[in-house]
Amino acid sequence: MHIETLGSGTDLVLLHGWAMHSGIWKGIRDQLAQQFRLHMLDLPGHGFSSACEPGDFDHVVKVIQARLPATCVVCGWSLGGQVAMELALRDPVRIKGLALVSTTPCFVKRHDWPWGMDSKFLQFFMENLHQNYRTTINRFLTLQINGGQEMSSTLTQLRQYFFERSQPDHNALQKGLLILQTNDMREKLSRIEQPVLLLHGENDMITHPFAAQWMDEQLKHSRLAMFPRCGHAPFLNDPEKFVSSFNESFYIE
Repeated sequence: MHIETLGSGTDLVLLHGWAMHSGIWKGIRDQLAQQFRLHMLDLPGHGFSSACEPGDFDHVVKVIQARLPATCVVCGWSLGGQVAMELALRDPVRIKGLALVSTTPCFVKRHDWPWGMDSKFLQFFMENLHQNYRTTINRFLTLQINGGQEMSSTLTQLRQYFFERSQPDHNALQKGLLILQTNDMREKLSRIEQPVLLLHGENDMITHPFAAQWMDEQLKHSRLAMFPRCGHAPFLNDPEKFVSSFNESFYIE
């Protein structure tokens, strides 16, 4: 597993989302590294990390758990947020806090969960990844910045970061989509004891802002920071507010 470490202070582990890699944090890593010791991981089969079997959610969590610092705060974006929540439940002594960025406990809309994506969107990505990878990924990147301010420049930045590294492993992408389609962590939320910082765009088109508000109500120790005129990537739309939210919640003198 590829891990880049930077800075000094409280250990902060950064987990990216589906199809992405740790280079996505480039715009905020130097600022965060002034207060934290960053550990930026590439998930299995993404970025510079090798793919590994079986690659399901449980296995991905176990692989990352084995590489965590002795004590740390874990920040997860989107799918990485679900991994972060599961890590907090499995290793409460090691993980002292969570930051969940554009995270939802359930990505897909269900009869009792109106704040998910229509399953046909994920099915589209699954069916088209192999035949036309670049076009499919570009559509996914565009979906992430929809609803944000300065969409054109944000999309350019997101594409620049994403295509700096080679194409993720196809099987890892497919298994990641399967996790998005099937994972439902709603019943687990109330068992998380650590303090949780929720960071969410008000116009997020992938994980509905009402999902973040619902999580804030279910979690025992949480704080919700909403980002106006922002889509699925608040660290790109408003990096200053993103970093200051971290410093207010987790910086230890």
